[in-house]
Amino acid sequence: MEEIVKALKEANGILVVGHIMPDGDDISSVLTMYTALKRLGKEVIPAIDWKIPWIFEELEDVKEIVNYDGFVKSSFSPDLMLIVDSSAPDRIGRFAELIGKIKTAVVDHHQTHRKFTDYSWVDPTFGACAQMVLRILEKLEVSHDEKLATLNLMGILTDTGFLQYPNADIRAYKDATKLVEKGGKPYVISRMILENKKLEQFKLFAEVLEKMKIEANGLLVYSYITQDMYEKYNCTSDDSSGFVSELRSIRGVEVAVMFMEIEPKHIHVSMRSKEWFDLAEFARSIGGGGHKRAAGASIKGKSTQEVINMVVPELIEKLEQEVSVK
Repeated sequence: MEEIVKALKEANGILVVGHIMPDGDDISSVLTMYTALKRLGKEVIPAIDWKIPWIFEELEDVKEIVNYDGFVKSSFSPDLMLIVDSSAPDRIGRFAELIGKIKTAVVDHHQTHRKFTDYSWVDPTFGACAQMVLRILEKLEVSHDEKLATLNLMGILTDTGFLQYPNADIRAYKDATKLVEKGGKPYVISRMILENKKLEQFKLFAEVLEKMKIEANGLLVYSYITQDMYEKYNCTSDDSSGFVSELRSIRGVEVAVMFMEIEPKHIHVSMRSKEWFDLAEFARSIGGGGHKRAAGASIKGKSTQEVINMVVPELIEKLEQEVSVK
């Protein structure tokens, strides 16, 4: 952390990059760093090489986030690329092309992190990357006001399931409390994330439930969404991001999986476990990564059914092995 803080102080132009298929913690970390560094007088561009999910559109500065094409058009020449919440080069899309060309640092909390930058602060004991960002801002002596505290708080709340998941340890509660004391508005975040769904999402989820299958004596539940299904309900993969957590909530289920065809023959496998199954290890085995209770992988060149046939039998076998050991 100290090396990264020093690099941030010395740099004049900073590119802050998040991961593709961004979630609340990713967008929080990008915009919190962007806002804080601007207040320090730095020239900063926030960037994510993916379309930002519509649910975050009401955030004041989300429109400032550019993709790779927008960065190239800007002619911005950064001294430092700060990558947040990203465990591997492929997670930052085309911005990976800049690695080795400019000084690069990463702040990440994924268990499956693969070192790929000049400076790296990786700590999987944090429930959210936003907690690490909070500590960097304290070292940079940037004061939180209501706007910055709410942005920073969003990452902690979304990545810990609003302080419900096992990664919500006492440190996460203390960090959230600190940000609320500084003006952070949890009710604004919960309304935006939890009570802001489109009717089409419910219709899509109804078909997901129709296609749902339960295996391994009730321990595994999975379903899928094809491109045709997304088009049928005028939805995108952004609209289905919370479905896997809904499946996990079924009584007796330990692992839930959603197979989502985000592009033709490009399947995103989103996985959640409830109490004891280590998804990070399993995700690594299929070319992905993540945390023990939340992980995923993107698989190209195969159909939805081919990916299901590849992943589900492996999961059933590993779940049964775990149960036999227990």
